[in-house]
Amino acid sequence: MREYLDLFESKQPQEVTPFKLGYASDSLAPVLSKDAVDYHLDLARAYGKRYNSGEGDSKFNYAGAFLHPIYFEQLQAPRTGNSPRGEILEFINRKFGSVAEFKDEFQTVAMGIQGSGWVYLARSGQIKTIQNHAVKNDILLLVDWWEHAWAIDYQSDKRKYLANTWKIVNWDVISKRLAGE
Repeated sequence: MREYLDLFESKQPQEVTPFKLGYASDSLAPVLSKDAVDYHLDLARAYGKRYNSGEGDSKFNYAGAFLHPIYFEQLQAPRTGNSPRGEILEFINRKFGSVAEFKDEFQTVAMGIQGSGWVYLARSGQIKTIQNHAVKNDILLLVDWWEHAWAIDYQSDKRKYLANTWKIVNWDVISKRLAGE
């Protein structure tokens, strides 16, 4: 993620380099199906293509190209009992009291989003939202709350999407972000 932050903290570049998924698109199943991941990836990569071609709103497309690699980088194959550990666990416990309270607060904030956007755990320990797309430099954990992220597999059950998302979060990546790596 550091390379994306370095790139996007400076002025907008003339071109955005397409990101590559660090795992097979079927490896997040059954939490996210191959069809859902492939569809989401196509849409995510389109932000960079539109930005590079000058099509549409450049700030919107630029921010979409910024957020999606952060989102996909933090995912891994589903794990039963997948939980934060180490520094990120200490951080969550210090800020929220427990992982369960953190997840409850995260869900409350996420479910408050009307329409499309993102919900994230910030370096400050706050759970914040992003309306549409925006470049943020304080993201530890990011969840895509746009319909294309959940509708194929979950229809309108966003609570189930979020509950299952915890099974695919790579907490090692989140810990590295917390450490500033």
